[in-house]
Amino acid sequence: MTRTETPSSAAPTTALASAAGPHFSQLSLEPAQLANLQQLGYLTMTPIQAASLPIALAGHDLIAQAPTGSGKTAAFALALLATLDPALKPAAAEARFAVQALVLCPTRELAEQVTQEIRRLARSEDNIKVLTLCGGAPLHAQRASLEHGAHVVVGTPGRIIDLLERASLALDALKTLVLDEADRMLDMGFFDDIATIAKQCPKQRQTLLFSATYPDGIAALSQQFLRAPKQVTLAAQVPAGQIEQRFYEVKEGERLHAVSLLLNHFRPVGTIAFCNTRQQCRDLADVLCAHGFVALALHGELEQRERDQVLVQFANRSCSVLVATDVAARGLDIDQLEAVINVDITPDPQVHTHRIGRTGRVDAKGLALSLASLDEMGSVGKIEQMQGRESDWHPLAELVAATGGPLRPPMATLQIVGGRKDKIRPGDVLGALTGEAGFAGSQIGKINVNEFSTYVAVDRQIAAAAVQRLAAGKIKGKRVKVRLMQE
Repeated sequence: MTRTETPSSAAPTTALASAAGPHFSQLSLEPAQLANLQQLGYLTMTPIQAASLPIALAGHDLIAQAPTGSGKTAAFALALLATLDPALKPAAAEARFAVQALVLCPTRELAEQVTQEIRRLARSEDNIKVLTLCGGAPLHAQRASLEHGAHVVVGTPGRIIDLLERASLALDALKTLVLDEADRMLDMGFFDDIATIAKQCPKQRQTLLFSATYPDGIAALSQQFLRAPKQVTLAAQVPAGQIEQRFYEVKEGERLHAVSLLLNHFRPVGTIAFCNTRQQCRDLADVLCAHGFVALALHGELEQRERDQVLVQFANRSCSVLVATDVAARGLDIDQLEAVINVDITPDPQVHTHRIGRTGRVDAKGLALSLASLDEMGSVGKIEQMQGRESDWHPLAELVAATGGPLRPPMATLQIVGGRKDKIRPGDVLGALTGEAGFAGSQIGKINVNEFSTYVAVDRQIAAAAVQRLAAGKIKGKRVKVRLMQE
């Protein structure tokens, strides 16, 4: 994989991935960190890690363009951890630790994912404190946590500015500023917020900017806040043979119904259906629900609590279809995604590649199904040109509903009133379900413990009984309120 140094205003150069990445031992990392990486299963670097880590570890500012799921979180996390001084005290001696790294993310769920990854990678260093500071969570609790200090802060721009204005957060000791999913933050209108935060950071800091695409705003950001950045670009590619792509020509009036035909024919357990507009998202979710599917919409008008609940249900496989816009779905890393449906063809072929690249991860096969009207054939042509091959077209008439009744997700989600503030842990919930309630561990899926609520996926066949038995029993010696989330 090649690396080039370019001025911040230059167009990105393309770095092509080799089949086998180099080992982390080739980097200037501490032996304890290398041992931790091996324990975590990090054996060889992904292409974006191999291209960006040597630059970042050398202290350079960096612009890195890579799609979601390419390993960029570990790339910037290892770089910022390498510069930390755990014993560094802040100028104001009230706190025990100085904030030395700040990671800005567009959404709360991405910030939480990043925090978890940094904590895993920081295990080789004793007492590294990582805080998540995002909207949608109580401000007073975050201010209280900051009174003790933190080495690394991961947050959304609005909440970071709020804490800066209240003098609860100090950045005078900052060494590394990371802008994660920078293009999405620009899409969401955060340019001015990023500027406000950057101006409160030391000028001699290192700035690492990671982005899936390279809109004009990225050049403006780099010119204003990065110092002679080096730039790497990982070309978005679809693994040959790993993702089966099919195109179906549709008339505008049959587009939404065609999604139901695809789902009943292929019967994928988990599908993201991409729409170009919020209204199309709402309309499709309504149509799918009317046809008996468990479908949820994800778009920019949802409140944070609603967004969290949608993502929990889809990630734990109690929702068959997530209907989303590109902006709303950016930064999501969903395991076991069997299919992607392009309900509308995006006019940007690179976005199309990012969409379908969400399925077929690791060694799994993926299915990418695209609906196109005559008006969208120009956009299809751009996709073909980028991929270097003609599209595989199929008629809607070949779609036949498979036997077995309506497509239903394998799991259902229970919401328990009570979370981290009530000292509830995943093991407590699992113990309650497999102990007194009498269910098998194989019938329990993912358990997500939030501040005030806990979500647990259970086999759909036992959902009603699980609600009754949990409500009749106790978790940590206390009775709890439980409900089955509505579909």
